[in-house]
Amino acid sequence: MTDRVRQLGVTASAVFMVVGTLFGIGVLGTRVEESSGGSLSATATLLAPAVRAFSIWSLIYAGLIAYVVWQWLPSNTASPRARRIGWLAAASMVLNGAWLLVTQAGQLWLSVVVIVALVVVLGVLMRRLGAPQSAGQVEKLIVDGTFGLYLGWVSVATVANITATLVASGVDPGHEVAELWAVGVLAVAAVIGVVLAMVLGARIGVAAAMVWGLSWIAVGRLAGEPASSLTGVAAAVAAAVVLTATGLIWLRRAGQLVPVHVHH
Repeated sequence: MTDRVRQLGVTASAVFMVVGTLFGIGVLGTRVEESSGGSLSATATLLAPAVRAFSIWSLIYAGLIAYVVWQWLPSNTASPRARRIGWLAAASMVLNGAWLLVTQAGQLWLSVVVIVALVVVLGVLMRRLGAPQSAGQVEKLIVDGTFGLYLGWVSVATVANITATLVASGVDPGHEVAELWAVGVLAVAAVIGVVLAMVLGARIGVAAAMVWGLSWIAVGRLAGEPASSLTGVAAAVAAAVVLTATGLIWLRRAGQLVPVHVHH
């Protein structure tokens, strides 16, 4: 019975998320980039990723819907991993929908609270998943892959969200100081990426989404507006740091998993 309640809770949360998304893409409300006075557009701040970066949401949403179906399959109903993350997955989808509705209302500071809560929930969820060694390929893709991408992308989006909120609140230190702030924040993002790789065991999905987001911040600053070579290069370096650190940790872990034969 508790498994059934959890499955229904996850499904209801997904429905709420989809409704929020219909607002966010402009079907029922104002598109995200036009809501909140345009504060969340791709050209609003130095740390806003270029427009194409947001196409990753299509992949994340497809993965989340696949996860909802996956957790209903009889073979997964009582799965220990499904039980460990079910309510956290539901919470993440509710927070996702809530963020879209909050930004519709122009409540940017509240959107920061929601997105930080979302990062925390996803971080705990990924930690609870544990190593995917016992999981099949489909489960790794749908569960580990989806929530890894979700966490990685939202980590970068949080940086952009907080920056947009500060700018919208009237914080304007001037272009040169803003560039230095941007570089500092990107350094913090790189450190977060390294810490996530260490704590979660070099999750490819997390790193891929963070590298994607940081790379599109670089593209936005080097080839779009507002232009900033310094910020663009810093974003590219941050992406390289996350990619390299995750790769090295993954290789080290892979080496430990390979049996070593000692010849006498």
